[in-house]
Amino acid sequence: MRIAYFVWEYPPLLVGGLGTYASQMVPRLAKLGNEISIFTLNNGKLKTSEKIGKIDIHRPKIINSCDVLSLILRHELRNWGSYIGFFNQIFSYNYLSVSKFLNEICLKKKYDLVVIHDWLSSIAGLIIKQNTKLPVVFHVHSTEQQRTGGGGSSTIKQLEMEMAKKANSLITVSYSMKEHLIGLGYPQEKINVVWNGCDTNKYKLENVNLELVSKIKKRYKIKENEKVIFFIGRLTWVKGVENLVSGFPFVLKKFPNTKLIILGKGEKYQDLVELVKRYNIEDKVVIRSEFVSEEERIAHYALSDVCVFPSFSEPFGIVSLEAMAMKKPVVVGASGISGFKEQVVPKGEEQTGIHVDGKRPEDIAWGIMEVLKDENRAKRMGEEGRKRVERIFNLDKVALDTFSLYKKVVKA
Repeated sequence: MRIAYFVWEYPPLLVGGLGTYASQMVPRLAKLGNEISIFTLNNGKLKTSEKIGKIDIHRPKIINSCDVLSLILRHELRNWGSYIGFFNQIFSYNYLSVSKFLNEICLKKKYDLVVIHDWLSSIAGLIIKQNTKLPVVFHVHSTEQQRTGGGGSSTIKQLEMEMAKKANSLITVSYSMKEHLIGLGYPQEKINVVWNGCDTNKYKLENVNLELVSKIKKRYKIKENEKVIFFIGRLTWVKGVENLVSGFPFVLKKFPNTKLIILGKGEKYQDLVELVKRYNIEDKVVIRSEFVSEEERIAHYALSDVCVFPSFSEPFGIVSLEAMAMKKPVVVGASGISGFKEQVVPKGEEQTGIHVDGKRPEDIAWGIMEVLKDENRAKRMGEEGRKRVERIFNLDKVALDTFSLYKKVVKA
């Protein structure tokens, strides 16, 4: 098939899980024989177009139209203040990309399918549906309601809903998300579930750069007998990271030789720093607020004893797969919308981790201590986690399942 693939972030620009997903999935879809044209964001420093194998990448340069947008946008968007620049990026990327696709690329080649990822590319998807008869698949990785706890922008919610209604098919990342979408009124008959995956060759304990692990341990002043609790993710309220910090003193009472490493960027960074000071645990908590390379991410997993992701709303959560692939026991938030609870087995012979309520610091602490109190059990959890990722969440399987749904849409 020839596929037009609209995704807000794509290498070398990676912001979050969406870019990681696309960077893993697109090459595998191309390997299955598909010809793919990517339409993605340009930060002003990248080529506007390039070709890598069977993948064409288009990155139109963003035009600053903030002053004009502030005159014509609805009241709610004008109230975004400085964030109007963000909306300008989104609108410019969408409009320039879809203009190039419809007025230039479509005239040269016949496309079989259009793929849209999240509301960030929905403007392009809606314009394509209005101007062509091409089938469109809408990937819903999250919703505005889920990201904001029920609030958020009415404009974004409307874009998401309209794209869902106009699309020929929807793909979401977990059965928990499917229930959430149905509850919001999304067309149930269109919704399909394909779990995300993890690169089990990259995320493999045996392939770790041990020199880098040693270097990071020295940077964080991790002692030989200290157990390491590791969190990686956006430093935002929905990830439960503040509750993790609040629960950590409970852990230290029973397991004083423990250190918490937090790696990520987000608006809660300063709040977390203040929280650590308030609990007087600066020597036991490291907060590193920066993006790191994938090799360094993997090294962080390798040096950890328990990986903790206490989100109280998580559509899927690739980080727990990465941790399990690295044979690490995991403690995950399993309340509310939770893809984690579909990944992590909380009991029995195939147990891979512990389910907790991410809104309760004491419950997060309990989950961590459940792992720390029995080293042999923790090791078994890690080994079972690796097996589960290899069996169910490998990326080749995810790509095949996704491509199967694409083919159904094209044949319909």
